[in-house]
Amino acid sequence: MKRFLLITLLTVAVAAQSQNLYKIEFKIKGWKDTTVYLGSYYDESTLLRDTAKVKNEQFVFDGKKPLAQGVYFLVLNKTKLFDFVVGHNTFFSMETNSDDYVRNMVVKGDEDNKIFFENLKFIGQMSKEAEPFIKILQDSTLKEDQKKPAREEFSKFNDKVVAYQKGIVEKYPQTITAKLIKATQQIEVPAPPKKADGSIDSTFQLRYYRQHFFDNFDLADDALIRMPRPFYKEKVKEYLEKLFLPAPDTITKEINRLAAITKKNQETYKFFVYNCMTMYAQPEIMGLDEVFVNLYDKYYASNEMDFWITAPVKKNLKDHADKIRSSMIGRTGANLIMQDQNLQPRSMYDIKNKYTILYIFDPDCGHCREETPKLVDFYNKSKAKYNFEVYAVAADSSLAKMKNFIKEFKTPWITVNGPRSYIKEHYSKLYHSETTPTIYILDDKKKIIAKKLPVKQLDEFLSKHERFEKMKKTSGKGS
Repeated sequence: MKRFLLITLLTVAVAAQSQNLYKIEFKIKGWKDTTVYLGSYYDESTLLRDTAKVKNEQFVFDGKKPLAQGVYFLVLNKTKLFDFVVGHNTFFSMETNSDDYVRNMVVKGDEDNKIFFENLKFIGQMSKEAEPFIKILQDSTLKEDQKKPAREEFSKFNDKVVAYQKGIVEKYPQTITAKLIKATQQIEVPAPPKKADGSIDSTFQLRYYRQHFFDNFDLADDALIRMPRPFYKEKVKEYLEKLFLPAPDTITKEINRLAAITKKNQETYKFFVYNCMTMYAQPEIMGLDEVFVNLYDKYYASNEMDFWITAPVKKNLKDHADKIRSSMIGRTGANLIMQDQNLQPRSMYDIKNKYTILYIFDPDCGHCREETPKLVDFYNKSKAKYNFEVYAVAADSSLAKMKNFIKEFKTPWITVNGPRSYIKEHYSKLYHSETTPTIYILDDKKKIIAKKLPVKQLDEFLSKHERFEKMKKTSGKGS
């Protein structure tokens, strides 16, 4: 009896190991014997997943590793042919011909792909019927009132498509097709209510939109990463950049809230956090690189992401976070002590002006040669107005190049040679400056108040900063 049981268990184990976890059969009329590839989307990338040999117009993709849910496509001769979906069911067949892959598609054994291609055919038919009206709307020789009838007719076609797709979402909510449709749908925001005093609640619509922004988009569903468009990245970017003030603490708090939602799925968790890291690695808005540091500390330095991150990638993230960390806005900037053109040590902390402009440049840098004359002009015109001094650090070790640069551009400020330093750490570790020129502004206490501004924005920034500081003092006295 024991021997029989053992043989039975071994038989089951062998069968499980040899069993395919997906099998997709194709027949495409008009194809010659060749090799075809199965591709998939992932964020902004496309990947090849499998290979099949075409024989007598037929081929099969199968494998013992599961296919992740999402949108896939066929590749022939390095050309992407048509999309289809892989949902819960991974055993089905598709038949079409090379004259029109979509219009002639017949799906057997998979409801998701039947809906997917019916939707494509419906949209194609609506587009064809609406074409005469589209031509009128695109006619630049017609006035807007002449286009009104065409616009009304076109709107009817649009309403038909919306109603048709709404029906798909309601009837087949768990399909990849429905998820793909929902990802493109906008949230309908109701009119703002009135407060008790009769006034309109002006913040209602923003609060509502924030609260319901992801109603049609499940952040914990990794299928949404494998779509023909990077919907996942686009949705997160829109949410963080358009619905919140660009303040590091605010953005970090919201990312942490969303990360908790994605944590239900390891794939979405790692993708979401890493995507947010890259989004704020070199942000366009000054100061938001602090978000990168915050996320690194919480998710990577804590080993939270060790289930997937490799040691080299983790080290790169750490190095970048450390570069930013030492020169974040609001922090006290480190002192720099380097030799000037006379080989004399010059300390940045010796500057007693109201502001210090740290200017990191390279004498051979083309952009530096464009920006420096602008900074000289600003220095000569505005130094007295704002009470600042420039501490310029030359990146190149050549003292001769630095002297020639000073002479050529007649720079009136303190210029020192970066490599000829009296401090332990290299200046680039204290002040993040991967590109030149890089500008930092420090106040009289050497606190960093701005960084990486172009010269043309210095006057505007200092003017606004002066007004803001004056307003703070005034309000402080009043309280």
